[in-house]
Formats: sequence, C-alpha cells, structure tokens
Amino acid sequence: MYNVYAIQNNTGKIYIGYTAKLEDRLKRHNGLLKNKKKSFTYKNRGEWKLIFTEEYLIRSEAIAREKQLKTYQGRQFIKKQAPIAQPGRATAF
Repeated sequence: MYNVYAIQNNTGKIYIGYTAKLEDRLKRHNGLLKNKKKSFTYKNRGEWKLIFTEEYLIRSEAIAREKQLKTYQGRQFIKKQAPIAQPGRATAF
C-alpha cells in the first residue's frame, strides 16, 4: 500500500510526496528520525502536519498522482480539500 500525502508546517509551506510507510515518513519530516540535511522539510523546519492523503495499491499509480498534485491545479485541489493554515492565523478544524 502506498500513500500520496501533503503536509504543511506552521509557516504555511506545503510538501507533497508518496511513501509506503506514512508514519515513519512523517517522523522523518519532523526530525524524529534521521533526515537529509538538504531536504525541503529540513530546510523549512517546523512541525509538519498531515493535511491530505490518498492510498494506492500500485506504486506507479501513487507516483503519477504525486506528480499530478505537484502541478498548479493539483495544489489548488489540495487547498480546496484540506483546511490549510495561513501564517499568523488560526485555523478551525
């Protein structure tokens, strides 16, 4: 099972990716597990929260969906699906 996901930190930055182990990947993004020092989530520190996820059985389908979500239209879709915090504003869930 593969998850395509979107996470957001407290400054409003959004990261989109896919993984087979979502819990471990979220820990890695938040610095609880070892992470690459040049990665996007390491450079843009803060608490990363899951705002969107989809599951796929086939890896190639997850990769294709991740690629689609990284386009302008895909990011607009995520913004409509998930309550996204604006920097300096509280978000009600």
